[in-house]
Amino acid sequence: MQAPRTIPYLTGALSVCVLLAATGCTSGSGAAPAAPHAPKLTTTTPRATGALDQVAWNLPMGEPTTLDPAKVGDYSPSTVEANLCDPLLRLKADYSVAPGLAASWKQPDPTTLVLDLRTDVRFWNGHPMTADDVVASLTRQGAPATQSVNASLLAQVKSITATGAHQVTVRFKAPDEVFLKALVTGFGAVSEAAYLKKAGASYGTAKGGLMCTGPFRLTAWKPGESITAEANPDYWDASLRPKAKSLSFSFITDGSTLTSALLSGQLDGSYEISSATAKALTASDAGTVSYGPSAQTNFITATSPTSPLADPRIVRALSLVLDRDALIKNVYAGAAQKLKSFIPPLVWRNSPAAAVYDKGYDALPAVPAVDVEQAKKLVAEAAPKRRTIAVAVAAGDRQSLQTLTFLQAGAKRIGLDIEIRQLQPTQMSGLFYDPSLRKGLDATMVLGYVEIPDPLSYAVQMMTPGSLFNWSDYRNQQVAALLTKAQGTLDPTGSATLFTQAQARYAKDFPVLPLASPYERLFLNKRLSGAPASFAYLHMPWAAYLGGTGKGSS
Repeated sequence: MQAPRTIPYLTGALSVCVLLAATGCTSGSGAAPAAPHAPKLTTTTPRATGALDQVAWNLPMGEPTTLDPAKVGDYSPSTVEANLCDPLLRLKADYSVAPGLAASWKQPDPTTLVLDLRTDVRFWNGHPMTADDVVASLTRQGAPATQSVNASLLAQVKSITATGAHQVTVRFKAPDEVFLKALVTGFGAVSEAAYLKKAGASYGTAKGGLMCTGPFRLTAWKPGESITAEANPDYWDASLRPKAKSLSFSFITDGSTLTSALLSGQLDGSYEISSATAKALTASDAGTVSYGPSAQTNFITATSPTSPLADPRIVRALSLVLDRDALIKNVYAGAAQKLKSFIPPLVWRNSPAAAVYDKGYDALPAVPAVDVEQAKKLVAEAAPKRRTIAVAVAAGDRQSLQTLTFLQAGAKRIGLDIEIRQLQPTQMSGLFYDPSLRKGLDATMVLGYVEIPDPLSYAVQMMTPGSLFNWSDYRNQQVAALLTKAQGTLDPTGSATLFTQAQARYAKDFPVLPLASPYERLFLNKRLSGAPASFAYLHMPWAAYLGGTGKGSS
């Protein structure tokens, strides 16, 4: 959720027609129509080849609490870790999947996956990567002591063993079509087994450090100040050996301060810039703001079975008083698309079964127009015991606050009161995993994203009884059965068909209130280019693509 990723974060990385420079979509594309004045979308920025001495980057969501690949599940840690620790499979800018540390793979039967590893990979310390390192990296995530955000991905795994110096075999209790795709995330990142054992619980912290194979190596972490990484000159992928010698990360969360730092050149770039910052930067000659297709999904969900929003009639009523066109224009500055459900179409854009997913999405009910009278009838029918709804939002998150203020005005028209509760970032992030932090709340704003290129990864975590993010105890036996069967179906078309059948059912039940899918916003100083502009950056070694343009000092 705010870290909803695709796995346990809402296992939980959507499409806008053709990903290459798409400007909008029409009916049948699998995506909602683009908002008026929507920006042109691109998956990458222009290629640049010049060398760079240093790149100063910002993490607008704040300082990471860990860089351990098993624990990263939010914007800041993933933005850094993606450049340090290579996964077994690599996510591309268009949300397709390519070989990574695993050169190839095969499934000789429905419950067996064989990964053939590259033989030329070395960790930063020069030690060769072997199958034992892969086994250690994957299996530790099932140990409670690790506290991995990916533990649920191992639910169907029977064993993970080295079946050769550079081969790993995974055997499953039952087929699982999500597991392989999840290897593009931190779940599939490989750390050195010996280093993991030595570092213990401190692995991934400022004290314990990391030992990975990525294009940059962690060299310094000054808590509260910065993180520094240096280019790995012996990186196994010669096409992605960094052009930047050094990469430093700062943690500016205040929008005005970040805008000033980017305008002045104190900082070179940032993903996830706000609408206000994007507007100010677009009007300057400091660099370029790029918009890309996104797997981000903003919605509101109940935080307990006793919440008024646990009643689908209340959720539907709020949906009917929310003018999404006005919301996207005024809050997102046009840089978002409406959603029929809570999973954006980019997630399946490059699936072999994309046409099946598109057809299922297009068949969903249209995003409703404002209908206050119908909303009033639904509220009267539901007759909630409480008409005040306490909704959590992160303090300082202006866009989410504006969204809730927008909804608050509509709710008043139908006799409901939205009480906005601003929480500190650590509380906001923690409530997704700590039930005690959800006490006293009825709902929360979710800035989620789907990191695995498969909608099942997100839906299962929210729509099945007892799942990590099903806080309202939503129960639909048909939905649960279809999702379970879809996850156990390895045929892409068969799995997609089952998923769309489940989606059609839960979309009618309104277990959550979809708001919009914001486009990715990236700023690059004029002296550099090359970074991916799509949301796939979160699991790509994006900084390895950066290069100089010759327009400023390197």
